[in-house]
This record gives sequence, structure tokens and C-alpha cells, in this order.
Amino acid sequence: MGNGRKGKDGKKSQVGGNVPQAAEKPKDGGWKAARTWAAGIVSAVLVAVIGVVFTAWFDSRGTDAIDRISGDPPVTIGHVAVDADERDIALREPVTDPEGRRILLGGHASDAERQALLTRHQAAAIKQMNITVVLVGNRRSLRIVDLKPRIVRRESVSDGAYLKAATGGEVGTVELHADLDKAAPRFTTAKEPGVRYFATKQIDLKRGERVTLSMTISGVQAYYEFDLLATVLAEERTEQLVINGPGGGLFRLTGEGETYRSFYTTSSLGGWAPMAAAEVCELFPERKKC
Repeated sequence: MGNGRKGKDGKKSQVGGNVPQAAEKPKDGGWKAARTWAAGIVSAVLVAVIGVVFTAWFDSRGTDAIDRISGDPPVTIGHVAVDADERDIALREPVTDPEGRRILLGGHASDAERQALLTRHQAAAIKQMNITVVLVGNRRSLRIVDLKPRIVRRESVSDGAYLKAATGGEVGTVELHADLDKAAPRFTTAKEPGVRYFATKQIDLKRGERVTLSMTISGVQAYYEFDLLATVLAEERTEQLVINGPGGGLFRLTGEGETYRSFYTTSSLGGWAPMAAAEVCELFPERKKC
């Protein structure tokens, strides 16, 4: 019998037929799969580690970094108030225009109208005023290292009009006191009037914590417009915060004038009423007309 025909590869099966040869597997196929698996595991571990590191960083410093980038101050001003209800006040100029006198003397004028009138005539507390400021921490950790009055304008004492308060009583003095008549006004205490308060003490705050500062400011030699300047240390960075009065304007304080061009006392109907000559002479006996 003749020999069976060979396959294309020239090999012959045991039963006389040619059988196709099986394709060989790539020698490095197993290693590729292993490397792919290992790379996936490493990537997952790296993502997990990065996530943990980022979370720890964000919890400790991330919010502070975001606040710095956005320009938010390390301390925010929660509240500012001036206790002037029982303080006599003086105006720079007398109120002479009809609309102004209607507001000053009228019992039906609104509080907003009266406040606007006082602002236009630069109303200032006489000799002393109490200021309350609430500061709120806006960093993980910070320290208020200094706070001082900063005089923006100094003029002769106001003598336009004298507005007597309802009681005319003295406002109690709180722990912190600053005298604007000093060359460099600083806060001191009654116990240590010659020692700057913030030279030996600082205020530490954390995010969301509040501190209430009650201050007495005095001045008798001039008319003063001023703000408060706080120096804050946060993460080895020093920043300054300007604290203005209610409504965003400057604080105003004046010494007492020898006399005034007009005199008013609180009216039971609201606003003020012209002061009787006898009361004026009692308050200012040196006045020429007395």
C-alpha cells in the first residue's frame, strides 16, 4: 500500500491521518497577568494611602489653607456695640436745618432717622465710652497677641450741641481701659495702669470659639475718631484685623467743652427737647450767660 499523504507540516498521526499541531502559548503570558494584577493591587493601596493622608491633612490644616486662599481673616467680628444710652453726647455742629430739627425734637422720628442725624453731625460720647466686641476664631489655632486703639482723626473738642442723657449717670468701668490722650494709647488694667495688658497676656482661640472683650475708652483733651487694631498670630503668620464701630463707621469720643452753642435734654416723648436755662447754668456755671 502506498504511504498516506503527509500534512502540510509533514507529520503523520498514529492512525494514519495528519493531525494539526496545537499553537504554542506565549512564554510571558503568565507574567503579564501577574504584573497586571500586582499593579492593580499597588494602585489600590496608593489610592487608599493618599486618601488617608489627604483626610488627615484636611482635618488638621486643610480648612485653614482654604480660608487663606479665599482671603478669610483668621478672626471674624461677631458683634460690636457701644454702650452710650447713659452717656451725654456732643455734636460737632448745631442742628439748624428744619428737617434736622424735626428729627431731633420730634417724638415721631424713627430710630434710623435719629441715628442718621447723629452720624451727620458726628455725635461723640463725652469723656468716656464702653465698647463691647465679640471675636470668633476662624482657624484651627490662633492667638490674639495685641489690641489697641488707633486714632484716625484728632480735632478740638466738640461744642456744637450738648445732648444730655436721660440719667446722666456714669457708666461702670471694665477691666480693660485705654486713654486716647496718651501719646500711644494702649489697653491697661486698674491694677496695673502702667503695664500694657497684651504685653503679658494673650488670647488663644480655636475655630468657632468666641471671646467677648469689654473695654473702656477715655479722652478729655480733644475730639477723636478711632478704630481698634487687633494683631493675630495664626500658623506663624501675623495678620491685622481692623474693628470699626456699629454700622462700619469709626468710633467717636470727645472731651467736654467749656460751653456749647446749643443744649438739649432727653424728652419723655422721644428725641430731645431744648434744655431750660436754669439747668444749663447748673451744668455749666462758668457760661457767660449764667
